[in-house]
Amino acid sequence: MTPQYRLIALFSLAFAGLYNAVFFNQFARVYPFSVDALSFYIAIFGLIWAAHALILGLLSSRYSLKPLLVLFALTGGACAYFMATYGVVIDAAMIDSLAATDGAEAAGLMSVKMLAYNLGLGALPAWLIVTRTVRFRTTLVELRAKFLFTALTLAVAGLSIGSHSADFASFFREHKTVRYYTNPIGPLYAAIAWARDQSTRPRGNMIASAVSTDAIIDEHAEHGADRELIVMIVGETARADHFELNGYARATNPRLSGRDDLVSFHQISSCGTSTAVSVPCMFSPDTRSEFDGDSIYLRENALDVLTRLGVNVLWRDNNSSSKGVAKRVRYEDFRSPERNPVCDPECRDVGMLDGLDRYVEEHPTGDILIVLHQMGNHGPEYFKRYPTAFEHFTPTCQTNQLGDCSREAIINAYDNALRYTDHFIAESIDWLEGYPSFETALLYVSDHGESLGENGLYLHGMPYAFAPESQTQVPAILWTGARYDLQAGDLVAAADAAHSHDQVYCTLLTLFEVATHECGRGLLSP
Repeated sequence: MTPQYRLIALFSLAFAGLYNAVFFNQFARVYPFSVDALSFYIAIFGLIWAAHALILGLLSSRYSLKPLLVLFALTGGACAYFMATYGVVIDAAMIDSLAATDGAEAAGLMSVKMLAYNLGLGALPAWLIVTRTVRFRTTLVELRAKFLFTALTLAVAGLSIGSHSADFASFFREHKTVRYYTNPIGPLYAAIAWARDQSTRPRGNMIASAVSTDAIIDEHAEHGADRELIVMIVGETARADHFELNGYARATNPRLSGRDDLVSFHQISSCGTSTAVSVPCMFSPDTRSEFDGDSIYLRENALDVLTRLGVNVLWRDNNSSSKGVAKRVRYEDFRSPERNPVCDPECRDVGMLDGLDRYVEEHPTGDILIVLHQMGNHGPEYFKRYPTAFEHFTPTCQTNQLGDCSREAIINAYDNALRYTDHFIAESIDWLEGYPSFETALLYVSDHGESLGENGLYLHGMPYAFAPESQTQVPAILWTGARYDLQAGDLVAAADAAHSHDQVYCTLLTLFEVATHECGRGLLSP
């Protein structure tokens, strides 16, 4: 074996062991360690070693060996931190979310532990690789070594699988989630898939193809002469089972629970487990199974249809962005004190209500839709998502290292942030009630949920097929003003029915009395 393949074999051992501690922790959950299970553990380790060694061996040369090993080390170190700290998997959707993370969000993830992982498993191995002298043999010798090394890795893989074929068949069929934790080949494969998708993503100002082309505002609807003024709040990281309105035992909705003019939908499934997927999906006419992330740039969404019909649409954002939804409507960024008057220093969601009276005055004709995209419960620093006056449940987790906090402290901080969302929704309703001459309504829908330590899993972004309900079941609320045609009491029967983000598109159109063959009544079916 030539020096380069000895180096690959050595580092593949490190990748299979040190970098895959979380994988083996997850593996132990479904295959508890015992003397009888030891041989299967060894077989799994051999297969992971062979996979890394095979890939590195096939791709390596005198020019690519060190860059490849450095890439694997740096990637593996960074991903090991996120997997170990939050229990997340690094797939293409997670990479898309990370790519859209702004500076403030990134700062909220920084820690000494993160630095230690990146130095110990990333920078230090990379330095050892770069400074090590590797003597290469002649081309013919290296080719023969590549052939023999490839044969060796295939033999190890075959022996590993063959020795426990029945166990592997069960593992691959029934425990797909665990495989996502393989590091770093799993994240690197996801990065390649993400880069491929990015390369085909539409660029520039493309003309979006029309949807719901038959859409018209129903002039025969009751009170059709009145103007609609509707607020839609796009929530962030709120889970349905932590809403007091949905039966949660804690007072997370102290202001809203006292109202009888709203309805809370108890069974809403999200379109995705990340903002980057769920937000564009919920405004799209496509269902979750049909939705393509690029379609938000290629096809119109609900906001475009309403604009085409003469509705004045405003999007205000206190989160990372509209994820392409507001690309063709008026967009205002409220993440800085220059725009948001309520910052302490974090800019609060309630600041997005500032200046809305002026916007209404500037639009004396036509219906109005105002979309407010929250910071909400964005983790892991839940304690920063609310002012100190809202620290109702104590003690609270005061760090982004959720694993260092008790589950009680994590949930307390998370629930306090929900109380601030409750306040924000209530303040938005109060603002709408200042316009009695309009038909007013408010729709709140969260983009996705959140894991709070169940089974060692935190945050969100799990592949949808394997995601727990805590990440996919979200709260949704509809409030209607006194002049609005439909009243909350009319929707009591719909509150317990199963709904999803798929219905948001038609719900928005229906709120503005828009008729189109593509829509039933969305969430508004009594």
